[in-house]
Amino acid sequence: MWRVDASCSSVLRWQFDLTWSLFEFHLDRLREDDFLWQPADSCWTLHLDERGVWEPDWADAEPDPIPVPTIGWISWHIGWWWSVTIDHLRARTPRDRIEIAWPGPGRASVDWLRGLREEWLTILDQVTEADLAAPAAFPWQDDPDKSVAHTVAWVNGELMKNVTEIGQLRLLRAARNDV
Repeated sequence: MWRVDASCSSVLRWQFDLTWSLFEFHLDRLREDDFLWQPADSCWTLHLDERGVWEPDWADAEPDPIPVPTIGWISWHIGWWWSVTIDHLRARTPRDRIEIAWPGPGRASVDWLRGLREEWLTILDQVTEADLAAPAAFPWQDDPDKSVAHTVAWVNGELMKNVTEIGQLRLLRAARNDV
C-alpha cells in the first residue's frame, strides 16, 4: 500500500512549493525593464519620490475601473502582504503599508522576494499541527473561526494569484515585442 502524508502542514507546504516553482520560472526570466512596463493607459506602478524611495500608487477605496498593475507594483504588493503576514505569525508588531520599501526594478526585487520565501519556509518548517489549529486574526480581523492554517492557505492562494499576474504581464510584454 501507498503511504500518504496528508497532514495539514505537509499539504500546505507542498502547495506552497508548487506555487513557488511556478514563480521561479518567471523570476529567472524577468528583465529589469519588465518591472515598470505599463501595458495600459491606466496603471498602478511605483515612482521614485524626492528622497529616492520607491512609492506605490495607492487608493484607499478601490477605483473603478481598477488600474492594471505593473510587475513592479505586484512585486511590491507581494512584499507588503507577505511581510505583514510574517509579522503577525511571529507575533511582531505588523508594519504599516508605507513601511514596506520596494528595492527597485530587477535583481534587487527578485532577491527580496526570494528572501521572503526563505523567511516563510522557516515558518512552514517550524509550524506544528497544533499551531495550524490556533486562531488567527490576520488577514480576517472580524472572523474568529479562522485559524493559522487558513492564513497559510491564504498566502498560498494570494501568491499563486500574484505569480499568475506577473507571468501574464511578462508574457504579454514579450509577445508584443516591447522588450
